[in-house]
Amino acid sequence: MSKPLKQIHLAAHFPGVNNTTVWSDPAAGSHIEFDSFVHFAQTAERAKFDFLFLAEGLRLREQGGKIYDLDVVGRPDTFTVLAALAAVTDRLGLTGTINSTFNEPYEVARQFASLDHLSGGRSAWNVVTSWDAFTGENFRRGGFLPQQERYSRAKEFLATANELFDSWRGDEILADQAAGIFLKDAKAGAFVHRGQHFDIHGRFNVPRSPQGRPVVFQAGDSDEGREFAASSADAIFSRYATLKEGQDFYTDVKSRLARYGRRPEQLLILPAATFVLGDTDQEAAELAREVRRQQVSGATAIKHLEFVWNRDLSGYDPEGPLPDIDPLVSEEHISRGRAQVRMYRDPIAIAREWRQLAEANKWSIRDLVINTGNRQSFVGSPATVARTIDDFVQADASDGFILVPHITPGGLDSFADEVVPLLQEQGVFRTEYEGTTLRDHLGLAHPDAGWATPG
Repeated sequence: MSKPLKQIHLAAHFPGVNNTTVWSDPAAGSHIEFDSFVHFAQTAERAKFDFLFLAEGLRLREQGGKIYDLDVVGRPDTFTVLAALAAVTDRLGLTGTINSTFNEPYEVARQFASLDHLSGGRSAWNVVTSWDAFTGENFRRGGFLPQQERYSRAKEFLATANELFDSWRGDEILADQAAGIFLKDAKAGAFVHRGQHFDIHGRFNVPRSPQGRPVVFQAGDSDEGREFAASSADAIFSRYATLKEGQDFYTDVKSRLARYGRRPEQLLILPAATFVLGDTDQEAAELAREVRRQQVSGATAIKHLEFVWNRDLSGYDPEGPLPDIDPLVSEEHISRGRAQVRMYRDPIAIAREWRQLAEANKWSIRDLVINTGNRQSFVGSPATVARTIDDFVQADASDGFILVPHITPGGLDSFADEVVPLLQEQGVFRTEYEGTTLRDHLGLAHPDAGWATPG
């Protein structure tokens, strides 16, 4: 018997604060003005996407002590944007990245419960930790936590927030006007939490929201991150863009669920994916090459090389050969606030590998950065892209994708108009929303008060 077709989950990542976005393109618009967010969100909703996703940047990145301004710089506050978007959308989920290192459970729980009420049950929380002291300098506690402590704090942070959400069962508000009784339970909202990271007690002042709790996302790829997702998250982001890597990640994470008493369908795996569409596959490939050259200008290529070399390379020609000097290995780094720095733990080995690649392929510095960086996940005609996305999902390399267009705010339009109808014709993507909450869209249960994630 053949396996039934899986339904594809699609989401839209409002781009920015990265070099995926081509802000210099004439078609690009503002990353701060509300009209851009509205256009992007309403396009995603028109296409029946599950949710919109906002990343987070808590400090402007620097290179050589100056603001790194080759990428989009800055991002408005997440909760402010999502609350405003709740008023101009009806069904689209609203997902925000909120840090567990520099915030407090009561404040964050109150914000998400409020967003869930305002949106009619469409809120989601991407729980992240902070990895560097540079970002920590913006906050009163400063510094940063070792990796194990970051995840320990994150797990307790989420558990504490869940206790706050569950401090209201959902049936306490009687609002009997004749009898003059508003609450039928005087203990509503009472909570006590004693733990390693948080010691709080009091009353949570937001009644139970439509979803009970926001949908929880997690983005860590380390072993600790995967385990955290298996124990506590509803969905996990993935960075794996090839079929084999995606299948390996999918199998690994899903296999961890049983030890927490969870089933495979209780955790969705959603990689980020970029795309370039053309009338034909050949035209799309040509456009993709053009986009990559827009994303990696000569100046960007030099700055990217400095991530690894940890030296000022401004005197080098981006269209010339790689530096013949070795990277400077030091605790002090020329680039601050960029996650990519963590990827290059052995810069000497990376430099050796890149020199070999450049020599073998006759690549300049810019060519190397273009070809070793993150290229578009899906390139082709609408039919080719629709087929490839479906192949990935049916082969258990993912449960869907979070799409990251390279143009804001109109970069999602072509996908909504040309690819989504093909997925709908194949019977693997909804033609209408069947529920009202994000949990409904994702096929996730609504937790009852007092429900606890096993483990």
